[in-house]
Amino acid sequence: MITRELQPGERIRVMVVDDSVVIRRIVTRALEQDPAIEVVGSASNGLLGLQRIPQLNPDVLTLDIEMPDMDGLEMLRRIRQEYPSLRVIMFSSLTERGAAVTLEALTLGAEDYVTKSFSEASREDSMARLKNEMIPKIRQFFRFPRQSDEAKSTPDLPVRTGPRATQCAPPQERPRVVVIGISTGGPTALGSILPSLPAGFPLPILIVQHMPPLFTRFLAERLNSRCALNVREAVEGDVVEPGAILLAPGDFHMKVIADQAKVSVLLDQSSQQNFCRPAVDVLFRSVGEVYGGAVLGVVLTGMGQDGLRGVEVLKARGARILAQDEATSVIWGMPGAVVKAGLADYVLPLDAVIPEIVRMAGRN
Repeated sequence: MITRELQPGERIRVMVVDDSVVIRRIVTRALEQDPAIEVVGSASNGLLGLQRIPQLNPDVLTLDIEMPDMDGLEMLRRIRQEYPSLRVIMFSSLTERGAAVTLEALTLGAEDYVTKSFSEASREDSMARLKNEMIPKIRQFFRFPRQSDEAKSTPDLPVRTGPRATQCAPPQERPRVVVIGISTGGPTALGSILPSLPAGFPLPILIVQHMPPLFTRFLAERLNSRCALNVREAVEGDVVEPGAILLAPGDFHMKVIADQAKVSVLLDQSSQQNFCRPAVDVLFRSVGEVYGGAVLGVVLTGMGQDGLRGVEVLKARGARILAQDEATSVIWGMPGAVVKAGLADYVLPLDAVIPEIVRMAGRN
């Protein structure tokens, strides 16, 4: 989805839907600290929210899940039918139920989510946390005038739009592992492409998806139920084996280490990188150390630039890099950073990513 360009002086119009008047006030006060954001209204349930969308014309909706009359999931279904361009950020609890329902919301078309945590000492702390987490997730959907001018000055880059449109030389080494970095829009993207991997796929796949604990476990379980390959949340000491997909657990960096004839997983809680744990850069650098250039790196939809430094390491060792194109990305931050740096061998729409991975894995 192409990021919308704001006009000079235009603000992002946000509507808050939550059954708690306290949370509506906290969210509103937190968001209004950003001069680029205008909270145009609120609603206490999904039914009222649907009635107010045409009146308020918001660009972004923050949406609670548990509400009377019409809950967040039902409202989201109606939004995707009636207002397909409206961006939706779910506001969910950091619980097992919250994680499961949030993943359901993401598969239904919500673009992102923020977890509720109001156990802090004061409302000021709550607003500070919301300001730090929610405002960037709202702003990610838009280009501001200065950003637009900079984008126009960026030179055109060669983009591969299909499996035959490459100008790249064949890789020197056949890939021995696939690594994927992904963030905003990731659960939906992974759910749409991983099930198309064949049962006999010959390489291990390691994935970093920016998500907190519980969320990554539920995501792995959901993917495993739909894929021919085994998908699981990685644990310390897991052997990296052909045909298995390992997902980095929330709040842990995932690395690999070579030990005699096998490669296994290392997990740690060292400091965040790019404000993330797990971080794509950590996995990509580690894989480069173990596998050298025999790596196929894939950077898909996501906010920010996590993965860029890791891709630099992989490219220096001779690895091949696939990046998702802007048109099919929810946010073109992570893949866009790789493309703009000239590090992507292939720039592909989402539905072409798995066919290319399969083709590359089968090369002699």
